Amino acid sequence: METTLIILKPDAVQRGLMGKIITRFEEKGLQIVGAKLMRISQDLAATHYKDHQGKPFYNGLVRFMTSSPVLVMAVRGLGSIAICRKMMGATFGSKAEPGSIRGDFGVSNSFNLIHGSDSPEAAARELSLFFAPGEVIDWSRPVETWVYDSSSGKPE
Repeated sequence: METTLIILKPDAVQRGLMGKIITRFEEKGLQIVGAKLMRISQDLAATHYKDHQGKPFYNGLVRFMTSSPVLVMAVRGLGSIAICRKMMGATFGSKAEPGSIRGDFGVSNSFNLIHGSDSPEAAARELSLFFAPGEVIDWSRPVETWVYDSSSGKPE
């Protein structure tokens, strides 16, 4: 099972979309194993977006991400990184397909509602930035037998 970081950005929080977005992940069969509402500090934003420093959009991105609370989540499931990214849709709401989170709720090319880790390495790094040890919880769900076919002895 993979665990990925999902951030519901300030626009998602301010627009009251947290519940609708969380519901999509849970209805897909993914498990929320950590969550917290927080304000991202300038230092944390700079660390999280360090790969974008020097790019024309960097200052605006940091300003946006620190402007209002966000909801950070640890989301777990088989192939959760790829699944979450597909559910999020294209980066810009105006280009995202209907049915995706950005496609259904976004039109802006700068306020794009949600962040998701793009690789296992990024997920590990990002989760450690936003969650202290013990804040991502392992817990079992009886529904797992209905989410994944484990008849071969491993979930598929």
